[in-house]
Order: sequence, then C-alpha cells, then structure tokens
Amino acid sequence: MSNARERCATSQNSNYQRDIRYAFKLNSWILGSLGIWPHAIRNIGQYVSNITIVFHNFLLGFTIVPLLLYMLYDESNAKLKKCGLLIFCLAAMIKYLILAIRRPKIQLCIEYIKYDWWQVTFVSDREMMLKYAVTGRNLTIIGTLFMYGAGIFYFVKPIYMMKSNNQTLRPVVYPIYSQFGDVQNSPKYEIVYAVHCMCGYTMYTVATGTCGLVALFVTHACGQIQMIISRLQNLLVDESLVQTQNIHQRIVAIVKRHVRVQRFAAVVEGMLQEVCLVEFASSVCTICLLEYYCILNWQENDKVGVVSYSLLFVSCCFNVYILCHIGELLMEKSSQIGSVCYMINWYQISPKLVRSMIMIIAMSSHPTKLTAGGMVDLSLSTFGNVMKTSIAYLSFLRTLVM
Repeated sequence: MSNARERCATSQNSNYQRDIRYAFKLNSWILGSLGIWPHAIRNIGQYVSNITIVFHNFLLGFTIVPLLLYMLYDESNAKLKKCGLLIFCLAAMIKYLILAIRRPKIQLCIEYIKYDWWQVTFVSDREMMLKYAVTGRNLTIIGTLFMYGAGIFYFVKPIYMMKSNNQTLRPVVYPIYSQFGDVQNSPKYEIVYAVHCMCGYTMYTVATGTCGLVALFVTHACGQIQMIISRLQNLLVDESLVQTQNIHQRIVAIVKRHVRVQRFAAVVEGMLQEVCLVEFASSVCTICLLEYYCILNWQENDKVGVVSYSLLFVSCCFNVYILCHIGELLMEKSSQIGSVCYMINWYQISPKLVRSMIMIIAMSSHPTKLTAGGMVDLSLSTFGNVMKTSIAYLSFLRTLVM
C-alpha cells in the first residue's frame, strides 16, 4: 500500500497509472487548488499546501468579518436577508478547516485506493472498479457544474442590476461594514471585487470538493464490495472444487478483502463525519432561507434574483442529495454481502468452512454507514427529511415575517 511498493514492484495491473489518474484527476484538480490534495513532491508540496490553506482562509475571513459587522451595525433590519449568506460562508470555512486537519487521513485513504488498483489481476475486476469510478466522477462533475453555474450567476447579478437600473453606486458581491471606508473609488473597488470573486471560488470549491471526496472514497468502497459479491457468487460454481483446498484459499481471500473494505470504510466515515455534519446542518438552514429568498424576490418581481437564488437552491439540494445517495448506496451494498453469502450453496462445503461464511453474514448484518457526526445516517430517507424540515421552517418563517 506504500509508495515504495509502487516504485519497487511491478503492478499486476498493466493500466495502473492510467487508472489512478482517471480516478483521481477531478478531485486532485479541485482539492489541489485548496491545498488539501497531497502533492507528489513531499517537502516543497507541504509548504505550498500550507501557504495555500492560509491564503484561502484569509479570503474567507476577508468576507465573513465585514459581513458580520455589516449585519450587526449597519443594516440590522437586513439580518434575515444576509443570514443565509453568512451561514454558507461559515460552513465553508469550517469544512475547509476540517479537511485541512484531516489531510493525513485523506492521504491514507488515497494510498488504500492506489493499492487496490495496483493489485487488480482480472479484467472483470478492473471493469467493475472503473464502473464505480465513473459513477463517482459523474457525481462530482454534475455537482461542480451546478455549484459553479449558480455561483457565476450570483457574481454577475450585481453588475447586471447596476447596468439595467442605471445605478451610479457600484455594488459589491458581499456587504462590507461602512467603517472600513468607502470602496466605491478605484482601484479599491476593483481590488475588493476581485477578492470577493476569489473568496466565492474558495467557498464553491470547498462545497464541490467535499462532495467529490465523499463520492471518490465511497464509490471505491462500493466497487470493492461488488467484487466480493462477485467472488461469493462464483465460489461454488465449479463443483469439482467444492471439497478441495482451493475453496479454502478462496474463502480466505474473500474474508481478507471484506475486512480490508470494512477498515477502509471505517477510516472514511471517521474522517468525513464532521464535514458531513456541517454540510447537513448548514444545508437545512440554507435551503430554507433560499426558498424564502425566492418567494421574496418573486413578490418584488425581481426575475434575476429569482433565477439566481433558484440556481443556488438547486445546487445546495443536489449537494445534500449526493451525500445521501452515496450513503444509501454504501448501506445497500454492504448489507447485500450477507444475502449473497446465504443464497449460495454453502451446504455443499464442510462445516469448518461454513464458519467463515457465518462470520461474513454476521459482519454484514451491521451494514457500513456514512453518518453526519455519528448522529444521523445519510440515506435517501434522510434527504427527504431534510427537504420536509426546510419546508416546515419556511412555513414558520413566512408566518413570522410576511
């Protein structure tokens, strides 16, 4: 599983380098720009990552602090209108800090995946792993398109509104506390607008990077589980092998692979549960507020605002859906092992070998789950609860405000 093994030994998979590049490319681009993805150059890469993390946190602080002061002192009546933006910014910063702290575990999971690709022997195994790699990659692409599309529209909106309404006051993307000085003069306005754009890039990249990382790790685990299922289904196909030593070796290989997948999934769940908790909690509030902003802009006949907030609403919903869909897939696959193990002709083998099958069934009776802080299981039913909760909060908000 180490890098030394990759350098010193010849991989059983002749397409190893191409496969890992395909599996990691999108996530390395997204998280690499944030300094989270491990660099190939150890010493220099570590310094570059740390500098990048400090820089992006400065950008987030440059937006969050003036926004908070603006809400407290300048426009206290606009707290509700800016509350959603503040929650999104704070959630992005917290997720970013968690990912930065969890970099060693991210590196460990990457090494797990590299080793699994390194030891691929059969073409069918490679095709199965590629199938799930494509699934994770497609989820990342769709989430990225939604998030960046909504973000670009949100950033263009102030400029469009200024030109369409012939405003002389140049709008900024994020509100700024008045005591920090007038930002209307050049080049101060251009600098602030550029920093806001970079901050927006950081927030949207953290959101897409989080979902992409979860998709990468969990779909890989699902691919490994599917390989175990395939081996169980083919375990007793050849009846001439049922009473031979070969069957014992194959069961041992299945058990070892199952234990390895369980350990990998446990590391992934422990690494991502705080990030998922922040995403889960912030999404409930953000989705509710975005629904409120859409209604508010609709009543004010602000079509640009309706489109802007609708796109942000869809992107936030899709991010939560990705996490819940992947969590559902992991639970379904991990519990499927026990069913497949029971359905094979296990009565044809010796009682001694059957005990190993019982252990697999027992482990599968407690399926691997992806949780939000160890408190909420991420599944499709959870996604439904999030949407229902946001609508309930929206109803309460409309009763209270409108």
